[in-house]
Amino acid sequence: MRIVSRGRGEEGRERMTLVPENVDDLWHLSYVLEPGDLVSGDTTRRIQRNDEQMRDTGGEREHLHVTLSVEDVEFARFANRLRVGGEIVGCSREDQLGHHHTLNVEERSEITVEKRFKPDQTERLEEAEQATENPDVAIVTVEEGEAYIHTVAQYGTEEYASFTRPTGKGDYARPRTELFDEVGKALSHLDVDAVILAGPGFTKNDARDYVAEEYPDAAEKIVTTVDTSGVGDRGVHEVLKRGAVDDVQEETRIAEESRLIDDLMDGIAEGAKVAYGIEETAEAAEFGAVEHLLVLDSRLRDERQGEGDWDVDVNDVIETVEQKGGEVTVFSAEFAPGQQLKNLGGIAALLRYRLG
Repeated sequence: MRIVSRGRGEEGRERMTLVPENVDDLWHLSYVLEPGDLVSGDTTRRIQRNDEQMRDTGGEREHLHVTLSVEDVEFARFANRLRVGGEIVGCSREDQLGHHHTLNVEERSEITVEKRFKPDQTERLEEAEQATENPDVAIVTVEEGEAYIHTVAQYGTEEYASFTRPTGKGDYARPRTELFDEVGKALSHLDVDAVILAGPGFTKNDARDYVAEEYPDAAEKIVTTVDTSGVGDRGVHEVLKRGAVDDVQEETRIAEESRLIDDLMDGIAEGAKVAYGIEETAEAAEFGAVEHLLVLDSRLRDERQGEGDWDVDVNDVIETVEQKGGEVTVFSAEFAPGQQLKNLGGIAALLRYRLG
């Protein structure tokens, strides 16, 4: 994310001009923008003139600069765009005021957002700006007979490729080098800055040696190997938990989420200093017991937009935690730790001391 400028808007709002530089940035914006915000940007719109209406031609598209009062926001990850819909309240053509329009925000397109930013929303954009400098990372997990490649993004990890090649003995057994070759070939076509190779036993080391021999350019990106007990999603979780990605990136959102959710689950299993669910967490916040608040981004957005069912104002909980010296981490619903938090009600806390 590139924050181009910051200033004051009307009626006490803050104005921020932004340029999303990748899909991660569009995802961040989807959780920052809310109904009633003002978003301005360049777009095209089909305009009908009187003579065209008579012939029902549908009109021609014109380039416009519009300001929308936001009504809905949709992150279309696979289309690499953010769709922002709302009423046109400002436009380079006055005859378009009051009409509904959808602004398609894409990578490297400049928009201006005017709203009353909440602290966690501002922090999210500032972290996105810092994260732009982080390298792109892939995690390869491999064991006898199977291998997986995951890319690491701020909204979670995504499976890029998976391979199975039966090895060992038997009629269907294949040479293990076939599996290694698939991995090397895939890495050659993957545009990342660094690769972490992980898995149980010595198979990963043999895979690294093969890739180094047959695909030297891809092998140059392998920065470290990590011992894990499994491959696939489980292996990726272990890599994140052990901080291997942090060694490559100064700050990694999902690595932090993995560590925090493990601390929470360990605390629940041991009956230790944790709280989960809105009522228990809000009570802990009021007592000043919250050391680290964990809240799910999708649930946070729903509550702020009046679509949730919590009896407690989540903004009050966050503000109370921050006022009493606690930290707040907003989890991504796109990644496994976020799904675990969702199953616990979408909000939880690591406590300074046990309540009750």
